[in-house]
Amino acid sequence: MASAPPPSAARLYRANRFVSLPGELDPDTYDTSPEKRRAETERLAIRSRLKRQYLLQLNNPSPPAVIEDPALLRWAYAKSQNVYPTFRPTPKTSFLGAAYALGPLLFWIFVLKADRDCKEKHIQEGKYKRPFSVFF
Repeated sequence: MASAPPPSAARLYRANRFVSLPGELDPDTYDTSPEKRRAETERLAIRSRLKRQYLLQLNNPSPPAVIEDPALLRWAYAKSQNVYPTFRPTPKTSFLGAAYALGPLLFWIFVLKADRDCKEKHIQEGKYKRPFSVFF
């Protein structure tokens, strides 16, 4: 009688409690449900179709003036044109908006007022002679 074949290394493998399991061997990574695997294959198929279309345009002997990458177009649209649907007014954003709008204005008002008050004080003390001005 022939004995059974020896067990494979995968069956003999025991995780070391002192070392974490690498991502390739983690059951949560590779043991996915059939729905997840189906969704991943659909995404991979879409990605490969888009890549093939882009490479066909790129390697065309008479290429168009501009090669449009649909993924890049979607990304650029989401970053530039589609900002407000994802914007949420919060106290922080409201404060930052007010600070950026009113901050420089209040700063220059303070600087010009302080300069004018300092100049007026020097004129009152006689340390500074008021220059002749038609407008002021």
